[in-house]
Amino acid sequence: MKKFITINVNGQDVECAVEGRTTLGDFIRNEAKLTGTHLGCEHGVCGACTVLVDGRPMRSCITFAASLDGAHVTTTEKLGQDRIGAVLREAFHEAHGLQCGFCTPGMLVTCRDILARHKNPSEETIRYELSGNICRCTGYMNIVAAVKLAAQRLNSDEVK
Repeated sequence: MKKFITINVNGQDVECAVEGRTTLGDFIRNEAKLTGTHLGCEHGVCGACTVLVDGRPMRSCITFAASLDGAHVTTTEKLGQDRIGAVLREAFHEAHGLQCGFCTPGMLVTCRDILARHKNPSEETIRYELSGNICRCTGYMNIVAAVKLAAQRLNSDEVK
């Protein structure tokens, strides 16, 4: 049986009837027509599908869309439109924080959350917070460097 829901995705209401088994990841890709959220393991392990739901990171591959009626979802497509996300994206580029790019959407969402909660995160904090996101290419060194660079810029007069 389908349930009619409305989810605000990146500032736009998306209304439709969904099956109870429809995941948020599938809703974002198929109903909101946004393909930046990657579906990797579809078991909530890799983190590639991480989005913000009402400001908190959530695995979209294991979250049912029907349970989020009225929620606000932010995907990687929206991250460049806020101060933290914009600085983070630039730092990822400059520090070579990505290689193949498959994990990047979930990494950016998770790193944005780290920077929103920690003004000046240590390498240990960053690595701990990223432990739920798998990257097979980078070895995480450049990702950690990108987060540190973004934090430095967010805390300086460079970006205001």
